[in-house]
Amino acid sequence: MRIIVYPHDLGIGGSQLNAIELAAAVRDLGHDVLVFGRPGALNARIDQLGLEFVTAPEPGKRPSPTVARALRALADERGADVIHGYEWPPVLDAALAMRGRGRGRVVATVMSMSVPSFIPHSVPLYVGTEQIAAAEKDAGRRRVEVIEPPVDLTFNDVAHDPGVEEFSRRHGLGADRITVVSVTRFSRELKLEGTLAAIEAVGRISRVVPVRLVLVGDGPARDEVEQRAAAVNDEYGAGTVVLTGQVDDPRPAYAAADVALGMGGSALRALAYGTPLIVQGEAGFWKTLAPETVDAFLWTGWYGVDGGAEFGVEALERELLPLVTDRARREQLGRYGLGLVRERFSLAHAAERQAEQYADAIARPARLRAVAETTALARYAGYYVGKRVRRARGVESTDDFNSAPVAARHRNGRP
Repeated sequence: MRIIVYPHDLGIGGSQLNAIELAAAVRDLGHDVLVFGRPGALNARIDQLGLEFVTAPEPGKRPSPTVARALRALADERGADVIHGYEWPPVLDAALAMRGRGRGRVVATVMSMSVPSFIPHSVPLYVGTEQIAAAEKDAGRRRVEVIEPPVDLTFNDVAHDPGVEEFSRRHGLGADRITVVSVTRFSRELKLEGTLAAIEAVGRISRVVPVRLVLVGDGPARDEVEQRAAAVNDEYGAGTVVLTGQVDDPRPAYAAADVALGMGGSALRALAYGTPLIVQGEAGFWKTLAPETVDAFLWTGWYGVDGGAEFGVEALERELLPLVTDRARREQLGRYGLGLVRERFSLAHAAERQAEQYADAIARPARLRAVAETTALARYAGYYVGKRVRRARGVESTDDFNSAPVAARHRNGRP
């Protein structure tokens, strides 16, 4: 098969890293795979994996006719069987590029916490959780599959030292404190609430246990994070919260952690280092991965919603304190998480499933595609008008489909 993989951008992030690593793993199964997109930090990973990269034009507004024309020309030149868009802008660009074409199927992966209704129902959809898949099927989609965020267990190998000593020296991480690590993006939607709660909770715990929080990342809410971290360091002592900034290769941070905080793919990569995990969500959600909690995470994904943001600091303290005070418990849960990620979330297994789904998409006729695309266009027009109205009112979200997660509708239970 000839496959074009089109991530929504190539900045550091879970969806796009999954796209790249899965593309390379499918290539290693014997298929012809290239990555199309705008250059970014993850081009280094593309080069490392030996994938071909084709630069997309500047998109302007999304979907972009300019990008669609370039993608269409590339698909014709390479005889593409599949164009795989990650998140909604590439999916719509791809649908526009292949409109009216008999050859070439568009498929979609959405790793956001909910799926835009304007992704055409004729496009096979892959999502990251069983709960989101169930919601999409209830909404009338017939072709929905789950591919949980995979982990490259060769690249993220607990037996290989990725540079912990240098990372610790650079950021002043001595052996005098237990290290709690969060590899995250400082975005206002989805993550900022939990990041601020983590800063406060670790500060409080540091009064009784020598502990530090290492925040690895950057983003639009950086100033708020820096201000809260500075205040906690002033109150509880320098080095209680350490900000590393953006790190293109976060493996040393995962490997340096005694306890990891995270959601989605970042949570799973932490497990690959034998690190106990506390899953971060929204509205005060924090929950430790353990045999008694794993079923909920396999349903909702590595995320959750609880009773309110005002309870987040206390909720994290309850989960974190038993881990930072009990080394045996940390080791037990670290072994459990490592076993889980090896058994269920390996990249090799995900690549085999993805290749099977590509073959299925090619084999099935694209029935009623024009109707589905027209319906999707009408829904997108409604979304776009609503977004303009919200912008005019000053209440626009920068990431609409992470700001309205499916899990929040069901409060972590099955619908």
